[in-house]
Amino acid sequence: MPKNKMDSHGDMGLLGEHFDPSLVGRMREDGYESRSGSDNIEGASGEDQDAGDYQRPRKKYNRHTANQIQELESFFKECPHPDEKQRSELSRRLGLESKQIKFWFQNRRTQMKTQLERHENAILRQENDKLRAENELLKQNMSDPICNNCGGPVVPVPVSYEQQQLRIENARLKDELGRVCALANKFLGRPLTSSASPVPPFGSNTKFDLAVGRNGYGNLGHTDNTLPMGLDNNGGVMMPLMKPIGNAVGNEVPFDRSMFVDLALAAMDELIKIAQVESPIWIKSLDGGKEVLNHEEYMRTFPPCIGMKPSNFVIEATRESGVVLANSLDLVETLMDVNGWVEMFPSLIARAATIDIVSSGMGGTKSGALQMIHAEFQVISPFVPVRQVKFLRLCKQLAEGVWAVADVSVDGNQENLNAQTPVTCRRLPSGCIIQDMNNGCCKVTWVEHSEYDESAVHRLYRHILNSGMGFGAQRWIAALQRHYECMAMLLSPTILGEDQTVINLGGKKSMLKLARRMVDSFCSGVCASTLHNWGNLVVESVSEDVRILTRKIINEPGEPDGIVLSVSTSVWLPVSQQRLFDFLRDEQSRSQWDILSNGGILQEMVQIPKGQGHWNTVSVLRSTAVDANASDNMLILQETWNDVSGSLVVYAPVDVQSVSVVMNGGDSTYVALLPSGFVILPGNSFSNGEPNNCNGNPAKRDCDGNSGGGSFLTVGFQILASNLPSAKLTVESVKTVHNLISCTMQRIKTAFN
Repeated sequence: MPKNKMDSHGDMGLLGEHFDPSLVGRMREDGYESRSGSDNIEGASGEDQDAGDYQRPRKKYNRHTANQIQELESFFKECPHPDEKQRSELSRRLGLESKQIKFWFQNRRTQMKTQLERHENAILRQENDKLRAENELLKQNMSDPICNNCGGPVVPVPVSYEQQQLRIENARLKDELGRVCALANKFLGRPLTSSASPVPPFGSNTKFDLAVGRNGYGNLGHTDNTLPMGLDNNGGVMMPLMKPIGNAVGNEVPFDRSMFVDLALAAMDELIKIAQVESPIWIKSLDGGKEVLNHEEYMRTFPPCIGMKPSNFVIEATRESGVVLANSLDLVETLMDVNGWVEMFPSLIARAATIDIVSSGMGGTKSGALQMIHAEFQVISPFVPVRQVKFLRLCKQLAEGVWAVADVSVDGNQENLNAQTPVTCRRLPSGCIIQDMNNGCCKVTWVEHSEYDESAVHRLYRHILNSGMGFGAQRWIAALQRHYECMAMLLSPTILGEDQTVINLGGKKSMLKLARRMVDSFCSGVCASTLHNWGNLVVESVSEDVRILTRKIINEPGEPDGIVLSVSTSVWLPVSQQRLFDFLRDEQSRSQWDILSNGGILQEMVQIPKGQGHWNTVSVLRSTAVDANASDNMLILQETWNDVSGSLVVYAPVDVQSVSVVMNGGDSTYVALLPSGFVILPGNSFSNGEPNNCNGNPAKRDCDGNSGGGSFLTVGFQILASNLPSAKLTVESVKTVHNLISCTMQRIKTAFN
């Protein structure tokens, strides 16, 4: 149902187009004077009241000054639900207690709700009177019909078939409208006007047409303010909203679904506008490459969707487009399935779960689907904390073969959502526009827009995040393309191993599943995500730039029993991303830094390509060292990929028998893995006070001879400190893992002089 939006949020946005501004001026006359939170009521005892001999004492109120009320009213228009921090700031600025501020906003919201109900009731009464008058007029005309042309009595004639169909359709529409109003009252918690505005003419771009995706792609800038919550076009039946599902990351909380619907629709409207090519929100960077957000133009165009930006937060915003080897329907289905979404972005999403399904879509499609998701986003480095974000995801079909998926954070919008953990990142309207192409592919335009606390990020990586190389749209598009390239490669002809044995489709899937678990475990050990229960280990003799984590493993599939240590660090090297990746991946140069090679050259036994290039593969390697005691029984499983967003080399020792079972399509769950590896992010010149030498100053010419080149290298190792979970860590174990990463890093630096 169409309804107008106002500039303010919350209950103020519920006032329809018939709202009389004079109602606000009559609030005081109606007895809705705002009272402070410290109202001091001097009342008599129960005996005195029962006696009735004394006059009832009057309440004493601490009335706010005109200046205080003006300030509160102004803030209420921007944010009707302030959090504790905002209330404290208002309390300090206005000289009021925090409880007074809280009660004032509660009274003000109740006041607006009451005015809204009065206004809605007045409109319904007017509509009722109007329908009653029309009914009487119709009865009179039917009892004594008069011809409009001659003024004489009308001779009854049979009603045409078209008129009968129109009457039946009219009755059906009225009945459907009544059900809509009843369901809106039930699920949204407020009455819905059945006819607050005239019905638009058939064929126009009505809000209902836009809601079900009938508008063309050229009208992306004009969106609706209603959400089709499970609307069935064929029968015209409004399906009820789904109940919250089990929360995998916390307890259920009472959600204000009407607020979520409005928030998701506003995010969708903003995403569609800023994703268009001609949007003035984006400008070219100084180097003429990436697009950067024009903050002044953005603030003028869009009001704050989730409240004002906290003072200690900074903004990052990027946009990127790319062609993906999939059609729009398949991509939308995967994006709206949280498990499939995590599978598409292995190095970006550490963990995700669906908290609530507000709407499951309509007409058997995902158009109109609205979900609440909790996710952990990561950059593979111990210098960047994991971002935990709770956000809404709305899917909508804009036209035939054109879809939009919009995300917006709900952290900070309701106090009960972030009462336990502080919010360090907020996801502003982000998402993607997906458009089918004629060749079976689709064009994806991705927008990433966030606010985050920069103080928690190591200074070495602040430039990476500000430039969008950490969580930016380019990285999402690259990961999306890699995923669908891998899906296409699975259908390619079978691959022959070194011994000419055939690896069937089942074997390839098992090997890729094993490699995926290896990469996930490696990322968890570097980023300290909640995928595994890592504990931070603080050692005085270890540098603060080196993170050491530990966890105990008991009877977990795919994990060795005992105590596992994970050590990781990140550095900047004056070596280009491509050259550093080639060095780490090359089997010939492996012995220069890898102790698992035992001084020999690694030989690639099996290669499972995941993309067009030879660098995007899952491989099985074997050492050719003569003095390797376990070379006959130990192999190395390795996954690598490289693109414009970064590079990855992750490996883990595995035994021959386990790999053989997996290559034949067996279960990969019980293959124990202790992964190690490297992650490379491209990095040009930046100013963070680096040393003035070739090993640390990116402003000088790097080892490749390129001015201002370089890359950020993250190194991570996992070792089994003890095979007994009950054992205690020793100083020798910590020194061993610390020396391992220090020695490896020194060998890499030595290789590049």
